Amino acid sequence: MNFFQTVKLAIKNIRSNKLRSILTMIGIIIGISSVIVLVGMGSGSTKNITSQVESLGTNLIVANTFSSGTKQLTLDDMDNIKKLNGVDEMAPIISSSTSVKVGENSQNTAVTGTTSNFYQIRNMNVAEGRFIADLDVDYRSKVAVLGSDIAQQLYGLTDPVGKNITIKGSTYTVVGELKSQGNSMGSNTDDMVIIPITTAISLAGNRNVSTMYIKSSNDNNVDYVTNEVDNYLTNFFKSADKNHTVMSQKQLLDTMSSITNTLTYLLGGIAAISLIVGGIGVMNVMLVSVSERTKEIGIRKALGGSRKDILIQFLIEALVLSSLGGVIGVLFGLGIGWLVSTFGMSVTFSLPIIAVAFSFSLIVGVVFGIFPAYKASKLKPIDALRFE
Repeated sequence: MNFFQTVKLAIKNIRSNKLRSILTMIGIIIGISSVIVLVGMGSGSTKNITSQVESLGTNLIVANTFSSGTKQLTLDDMDNIKKLNGVDEMAPIISSSTSVKVGENSQNTAVTGTTSNFYQIRNMNVAEGRFIADLDVDYRSKVAVLGSDIAQQLYGLTDPVGKNITIKGSTYTVVGELKSQGNSMGSNTDDMVIIPITTAISLAGNRNVSTMYIKSSNDNNVDYVTNEVDNYLTNFFKSADKNHTVMSQKQLLDTMSSITNTLTYLLGGIAAISLIVGGIGVMNVMLVSVSERTKEIGIRKALGGSRKDILIQFLIEALVLSSLGGVIGVLFGLGIGWLVSTFGMSVTFSLPIIAVAFSFSLIVGVVFGIFPAYKASKLKPIDALRFE
């Protein structure tokens, strides 16, 4: 019996016990599809993070400060940070969550006070009007720039530029609307109202600068500038407690990628366990098959079939069973991944991962099919023919 005849016979035996074969393959199907989906989601998250970092530039540094009694960073301190070696641009941030109103329409959003540099540093684009100007900061102008989402919530499809918006009882004139940028670096500029930082200080009654976006002059001195800013803030607060964090985009990318990869491998490993469970199922079914076909094995041996022929036949049956489960698992994984992506989650399918997952299903078939195949090949013709 040649290889193709053996495969044909294996498929025939699987089809003759459809329900049992399907139940056997479930473990492999779940394992393969889970590996593909979970690793795909992990890869998608990593790709998302990388894309966000690259869109903002790898020379971007973010510094966050925390309350430290009476010691707080103010706009006056920003000049000293701007003068640090290697600092090219900087945008201080004062932000709070508050309610904004247009007529009777009230929405809760992030109101962010900043300078004109914020526009370049965050790679923003204006859809209508303009961004905050230096003169707005100098004169504490009551002007506002709206993110695309909050603009639509407040004004619908109407152009908001030139119209009024109420923030904490004060009236502001909308001078611009931003193009959609999405969530980046933990803040969603689409759901944000941006005002001059000097106006924000008056509005909040708080002079503390909580966040700074800093750009180094080039990619090569990012680590140096990060250390310079960190040392400055350490000396400024003069406290045993850590009152600030300073992190470059590269450090953020490395940290997030490490976390994502660890979770991906962990979840992928858990999913792989179901493959082993599926393999045990294959072995059990093949053992039952050997028991049911003992007489058939005896006849084949009596007609000249060798141990090797019997071994290969049952091994191929186990391999066909696991490979069918692998193919269905891959299709299920791709389908579930596509379904997950329709809910806004990023899923990246990797051909090497799919190939490895499918190959693992074949390995499971071989490993867990060896024992039943060996047991079948060891049967003696006389004992097998006597079996009822």
